[in-house]
Amino acid sequence: MAVDDTRAPGAVTMDKEGADRSWAAGGLPPMPIRKLPEAPQAAHIIGPAMILVALGVGLGETFLWPRLVIVFGPNIRWMFLVGVLLQTVVMLEMARYAMATGESIFFGAARVFKPLMWLFFITAIAVYIWPGHISTGADALEELTGISWQLSACVGLVVIGVMFTVVKVVYNIVEALLAIMVGILVIGSAIIATFVGSLSDLGDVLVGLVRFDFGVPHAAVTATWFPLIVGAIAFAGPSGMQQMWYTLWLRDKGAGMGVHMPRVRGLLHAGEEETIPYTGSMFDVDDPDEWRKWENWRKWVRVDAILLFFGITMLVTIIFTVMAIHAADVSSTAKDQLINGERDAALVAMRDAFADKAKIIGTLFFCFISLVGWKASVGLFDAFARGQSDMTYYFVPGAKRFKMAYLYGGFLWGVIIFGILIILFGPVDGPTGILNVLAFLSTFVMGAYCLTLAVVNRKNLPAKLRPKWITTIVLVLGGLTYLGMLFYSMIKFGVTDLG
Repeated sequence: MAVDDTRAPGAVTMDKEGADRSWAAGGLPPMPIRKLPEAPQAAHIIGPAMILVALGVGLGETFLWPRLVIVFGPNIRWMFLVGVLLQTVVMLEMARYAMATGESIFFGAARVFKPLMWLFFITAIAVYIWPGHISTGADALEELTGISWQLSACVGLVVIGVMFTVVKVVYNIVEALLAIMVGILVIGSAIIATFVGSLSDLGDVLVGLVRFDFGVPHAAVTATWFPLIVGAIAFAGPSGMQQMWYTLWLRDKGAGMGVHMPRVRGLLHAGEEETIPYTGSMFDVDDPDEWRKWENWRKWVRVDAILLFFGITMLVTIIFTVMAIHAADVSSTAKDQLINGERDAALVAMRDAFADKAKIIGTLFFCFISLVGWKASVGLFDAFARGQSDMTYYFVPGAKRFKMAYLYGGFLWGVIIFGILIILFGPVDGPTGILNVLAFLSTFVMGAYCLTLAVVNRKNLPAKLRPKWITTIVLVLGGLTYLGMLFYSMIKFGVTDLG
């Protein structure tokens, strides 16, 4: 007997025989009750958090925060710690919904209010179609090899597209590639910092992280610096929509109820795609064995959050800050460029400062800067195509006629072709007139997803699965803080340029 979909949200129902049970949430179809898989061992090496780390370790960790330390001193770094701690809470709460239902946070948002999901859909297109990350990596590669950055960037885009088209399961190659890239970045940059830094610099950076005097230098609350501090706090860890895409990587990893959802396949393997269910699913929270498995999944994701996400993010920014302090100490040019915010010139000056000790160190530093841009591109192109195709499949009328692989491939090659055209004929970060709008949207969406996540986890999940109230309060305060600082910057200083 079919389940009645018109019942009130937040109810577990079954037919007369007790065979078909489901959990209703919002005005969308209910989630059938299914079995949780067994969780892997909590002590593991690679998980979806590695992809989040790869995307999160970028401009904020390697340039913005080192620059702020040069300008205001190491004691300002407590703000970075607060930002990363908030993002760790967000990550665990994103995982709560994705693992409990197998749905993305976009689907969860649509269960609460469909226009909210469409806000994220439109924002993703506005912010993430510009090939700025790959152009940064290509520019650093040109400094090393002399190869035109336009050529290497275009070739890189095509390689990414072909790679994601021919592989059987897209997630596997994304996880493997980004894990290797992050490993090289962490180990290599740590070696450089060991040669050029000092224990004194390291000590100052570590003390600054935990010096919670919550003091903000007077000069920081100005039109020159306050917007940059807002951006730096937002870019402490993942920025923009990266945390939302994490729910899709968890699903393809088969985490929790994500095991019941088919994985995204490359375009050439679309014919092998399994039938995609119309909704996610829920497990029986009153079954002791199911609850045991759920608690094991929570242990598993906490390892991801604490060791991989929090640990690696903190480590990388400490390493690059130590390197920036050394460069500023030995080179007045590097110090001036860091203070002035001329990123390209500052990176060149830092390389030259390191090369004074050993030429190979300066060369390796630029290799890692190039790697930052390339790894971000691999993750972001997959993430954009993955998120847009998920929302399109479930919420655009008629889209279910197509396989998910076709939708994924369409968004992937669409953004790649657009990126190549922009690299060859236009500004890679987007037209100058909308740069501030894009920076504004990236931080705005972070405030929006904190508030959305707080509502989704309280409205869409059974009471036993909902987060504690203190966690919900942290999410709400975090969202209001992002939005409050953003609008204060805009109203007080008339500035939305956060980078």
